[in-house]
Amino acid sequence: MRCAGTKRLEELCAQNQHSSFNGLKPRFNAKKEATFHSSAKRTQTQLQKPLSKSGDEDIKQWNVAISSYMRNGRCNEALRVFERMPRWSSVSYNAMISGYLRNGEFETARKMFDEMPERDLVSWNVMIKGYVRNRSLGKARELFERMSERDVCSWNTMLSGYAQNGCVDEARRVFDRMPERNEVSWNALLSAYVQNGRMEEACALFESRESWALVSWNCLLGGFVKKKKIVEARKFFDGMSVRDVVSWNTIITGYAQSGKIDEARKLFDKSPVKDVFTWTAMVSGYVQNKMVEEARELFDKMPERNEVSWNAMLAGYVQGERMEMAKELFDVMPFRNVSTWNTMITGYAQCGDVSEAKCLFDKMPKRDPVSWAAMIAGYSQSGHGYEALRLFVQMEREGGRLNRSSFSSALSTCADFVALELGKQLHGRLVKGGYESGCFVGNALLLMYCKCGSIEDASDLFEEMTGRDIVSWNTMISGYSRHGFGEEALRLFESMKREGLKPDDATMVAVLSACSHTGLVDKGREHFYTMTQEYGVTPNSQHYACMVDLLGRAGLLEEAHSLMKAMPFEPDGAIWGTLLGASRVHGNTELAEIAADKIFAMEPENSGMYVLLSNLYASLGRWGDVSKLRVRMRDKGVKKVTGYSWIEIQNKTHTFSVGDEFHAEKDEIYAFMEDLDLRMKKAGYVSKTSVVLHDVEEEEKERMVRYHSERLAVAYGIMRVPQGKPIRVIKNLRVCEDCHSAIKCMAKITGRVIILRDNNRFHHFKDGSCSCGDYW
Repeated sequence: MRCAGTKRLEELCAQNQHSSFNGLKPRFNAKKEATFHSSAKRTQTQLQKPLSKSGDEDIKQWNVAISSYMRNGRCNEALRVFERMPRWSSVSYNAMISGYLRNGEFETARKMFDEMPERDLVSWNVMIKGYVRNRSLGKARELFERMSERDVCSWNTMLSGYAQNGCVDEARRVFDRMPERNEVSWNALLSAYVQNGRMEEACALFESRESWALVSWNCLLGGFVKKKKIVEARKFFDGMSVRDVVSWNTIITGYAQSGKIDEARKLFDKSPVKDVFTWTAMVSGYVQNKMVEEARELFDKMPERNEVSWNAMLAGYVQGERMEMAKELFDVMPFRNVSTWNTMITGYAQCGDVSEAKCLFDKMPKRDPVSWAAMIAGYSQSGHGYEALRLFVQMEREGGRLNRSSFSSALSTCADFVALELGKQLHGRLVKGGYESGCFVGNALLLMYCKCGSIEDASDLFEEMTGRDIVSWNTMISGYSRHGFGEEALRLFESMKREGLKPDDATMVAVLSACSHTGLVDKGREHFYTMTQEYGVTPNSQHYACMVDLLGRAGLLEEAHSLMKAMPFEPDGAIWGTLLGASRVHGNTELAEIAADKIFAMEPENSGMYVLLSNLYASLGRWGDVSKLRVRMRDKGVKKVTGYSWIEIQNKTHTFSVGDEFHAEKDEIYAFMEDLDLRMKKAGYVSKTSVVLHDVEEEEKERMVRYHSERLAVAYGIMRVPQGKPIRVIKNLRVCEDCHSAIKCMAKITGRVIILRDNNRFHHFKDGSCSCGDYW
């Protein structure tokens, strides 16, 4: 037999099937399923009780039911109760609107608010708070201005909304307009100043009022620590009449992060109250100051540990590259979160053990964007570029959220492998995902375009960038330099100074390199000898290497050698190698041998230097010396680096070696080259056989240089890259003199633009000339 309450409820429901909200279909939220069952049971019990004679009491029971359903995420059930009510009060509407907002149904809440027949103050406040949470501050302000009456809650909602979104000046204007303020108002504005680093205004606000809660004192203390004003923080801390554990934790953390770990320890020992965060702050402080043993000693004494404690200790071992200790700790951790796994993956990747990193990555119960980015960066930095790009594609397939770090790593890999087409695709995805703005990703894109030979795209991107930093300018100046456009690089350098940016070490390396690649000797000397006085940049080994290169290319070998002798430090192998290269170009055997002896003593396995000296001997016909060098290389186990060239066509990379016999289309390529060779000879091309390091017949020398890897790659590009598009080829070694002449001729007779990147610079071939001006 049914109870009277149930019967009455059914009657009420039957009478109230109409509703203006039938079209609202909130999504079912499956969370809190277990919690809901018990709550739903209580709700049904309440609704089955006989309704009182008071209509207000009846409505109150319905409203309680709505709130109960909404608290448990059951928007559909709440709506059904609402639709069956005999009448609606503003409380009923408010319960529905706040419930929808709580469950992420902003649009549904907004629609119900707009259709309310009457609104009370609570209705307006709830909806304004909804707009604020949805980061629609303009709409929130519009609604706020429409209110006929406001209370302190209305004002605080707007104030907090502006404060939380960094609109500090707007927050202050709201604060100044408030007819009444409470503790929340003062704390919201104080927190806004502190969170946005405006400590002078925060202090002024604090001093304008005598009575502040302890939470406000802690807020200002945290602001001093965040700004690394530890002296001011300590003075403020000492002036606090009341302190709690948060106060002690904040000041201890401040000293630890400032490197004053001894003072942090004194405060730690003095602290009258210590919780797990106090202990963790001290452990983290030791870790940050690279005092891992002290951190472990304190860690072992902790009466209680949480995830942060374990992760801090783990990070200490990883940062010190003590991966065996890190693994031991990792294996005994009682709980691991995704940050724990990411720390281990990053540690293995940075130590070059990408296989162990990948093993852990595959075992992860859950991954976040940092996990993918760490693994992609690990592959990229260890030279496993294809694996990095493959993992990036896998991440997209599996629905992994792309972040700036993963994009940056993928772009870096594209730059290293000159995968321009894939880089452009990534650029498109960046724009689509809203990541293209900002220096971090923008600079990675700039570097990718510069390294992939598309200086035009790099220039266009640079001009469009809204937030350019010193790295942006340096990348672009260096890009112009490496592409042989020295004048453009120097013009950009002058523009950078006009923008008010101060050149740094990297800027001056790029500028001196531009002078070197373009033969601007006087300009280079001027910048080198004035950069300390004008920009505060002290010359380092890179700057000296650029100057030696500049002078050496210009044939001023003695001046270059004298500069090396005057250096405030011993020249390294790179600088001696620069001098050796210049000596080979200008045929100075004596200086070349001096440089070679220095390099062989410092870097006995540097095969490139043996090759440079062999080139010089061969060009002079000193075949006996060439043979001796080969014997020396053999005895020392030094192997010449094999030359490779590659070209990307339709996202596929084609790699060639000298006289390549493995390419699937080799027969067609060689037939094309025979025809091309005849056309080149008719156009006046003469092979420079002096680059051949073997004492063989002239005809054999011509055949040997004809099938160098870069020539094969360029020929294949002419065959397969559509007319009108530039042909981009990369070589892992320096392009030889004969191939340089041959590619100039190829560009002229085919009417193609050919961009070749060797291990030193870019060469843009067009109409029979090269951007380097034959000066490389």
